[in-house]
Amino acid sequence: MLHIVRHGRTEMNASGKLLGRLNPELDDVGVQQAESLAKSFKKVDILISSPLLRTYQTAEAFGVPIETDERWIEMDYGELDGVPLNEVDAQTWSQWRADLDWAPKGGESHRQLGIRIREACEDLIPLITEKEIVVVSHVSPIKAALAWALNVGDQIAWRSYVSPASVMTIGPGPSLRAFNDISHL
Repeated sequence: MLHIVRHGRTEMNASGKLLGRLNPELDDVGVQQAESLAKSFKKVDILISSPLLRTYQTAEAFGVPIETDERWIEMDYGELDGVPLNEVDAQTWSQWRADLDWAPKGGESHRQLGIRIREACEDLIPLITEKEIVVVSHVSPIKAALAWALNVGDQIAWRSYVSPASVMTIGPGPSLRAFNDISHL
């Protein structure tokens, strides 16, 4: 199985800011979430993490060797990175939702993100029938992996929610087995 999990909470998450490539650590709640998340897995054969600190700290809670894969890094929000969600103007939100190729200045589009995440997922598909794979990533890559698993467009990102320390499970096919599971918290 392929389990794609979101990192634990950071102070920036708690304060409602867009958090892309900025690199804060987990807050105390996030550390507890990471520990609970890791304990919920009986077996992990392969553990992959985004290179950012918050994902790596979450992965460390599993206590197994960690492989880093740059493709699982959060979307690049460019000039919007670190901006409070409620300070992004309505026109920007509207444009972003309407156009998969739109990106914040200096950032990345949903289409660009989808391409790299689909490639990362396809690389893991041959392994998921025999291995328990955990990938520790971020909101936007998880939504892109959801789009890949369901074979739908990347606009699904605007119609899904990913909680901190949640689990999405994908089986052979690919087939979606679970999404935004936080029963371990």
